[in-house]
Amino acid sequence: MSEISASGTFKPEIFQPVSPLDAGVAAVSGRLLQADDEGDESASDDTSPVAVAKKAKTNFNKLQKRLRREVGQAIADFNMIEEGDKIMACLSGGKDSYTMLDILRSLQRDAPVNFELFAVNLDQKQPGFPEHVIPEYLKKEGVPFHIIEEDTYSVVKSIIPEGKTTCSLCSRLRRGNLYTYAEEIGANKIALGHHRDDIMETLFLNMFYAGKLKSMPPKLLSDNGKHVVIRPLAYCREKDIIRFSQYKQFPIIPCNLCGSQENLQRNAIKAMLQEWDRKFPGRLETIFSAVQNVVPSHLADTQLFDFKSLTQMTEQERAQAGMKLDLVNLF
Repeated sequence: MSEISASGTFKPEIFQPVSPLDAGVAAVSGRLLQADDEGDESASDDTSPVAVAKKAKTNFNKLQKRLRREVGQAIADFNMIEEGDKIMACLSGGKDSYTMLDILRSLQRDAPVNFELFAVNLDQKQPGFPEHVIPEYLKKEGVPFHIIEEDTYSVVKSIIPEGKTTCSLCSRLRRGNLYTYAEEIGANKIALGHHRDDIMETLFLNMFYAGKLKSMPPKLLSDNGKHVVIRPLAYCREKDIIRFSQYKQFPIIPCNLCGSQENLQRNAIKAMLQEWDRKFPGRLETIFSAVQNVVPSHLADTQLFDFKSLTQMTEQERAQAGMKLDLVNLF
């Protein structure tokens, strides 16, 4: 059972596996989950439908348990969800937001923390957008929702020259509409589906193209102070989300309707990180760990650390501070 602190905040837990899955569905989906990327020494040569279904169910339970644990840990580490929160879960139709909503709903059922979930999708009137897909899915799942209809696509196209990347303006317009609606319904938290890979990609994008050591925080207060944005998937790997969404068979809407995706700088960064992950196992984990272990005194930002005031300490000051000179630290 989940725990709740005296202040009414989430505490992480290791959740129990999901209920037994239908053997027929598992047999069909088994090929997606037979090779668990965490390594499974119990692999069998038995390829019968029953064995494949059993293997798929076991691997899915492990995968879902890991995602729930990682989301629970992120919620606890950043105090993302508290008693009585009304959370607006932004659903784009991609694998990430579907997974986020699914995991948050499972936590909502099991945890003693009372919070409300409300799904929202922004229909930006992109040509060819299958506007029926998300409402049908949410109705089937019994999730309360609202579709915001706002033709930001035409606005973007009228401003951005043909062939130029539209993502920045599109994102700002989308964010503005979502913030406005969150305020209208009294949602005090806005949940987005960005995951660990997104955070690392953004870090390198800012380093390479913007000259900033900056990423995408798991929890953010908007500039006007009215909205708290949370990213519950902050600790989750994209490859786990891909496998989870494949098994759950979410009705994915491709992110290529606007035609501006192919030239994104993010794609180059993503390819770089994926190559590192293949060639150097564990490197991405180390990079993400670095994002959580920042030492301002060992960088060069004078706004974060007062380098100008650094002066040599006297013998008396060193003695008072209990410091011992260690020559190794000089190199």
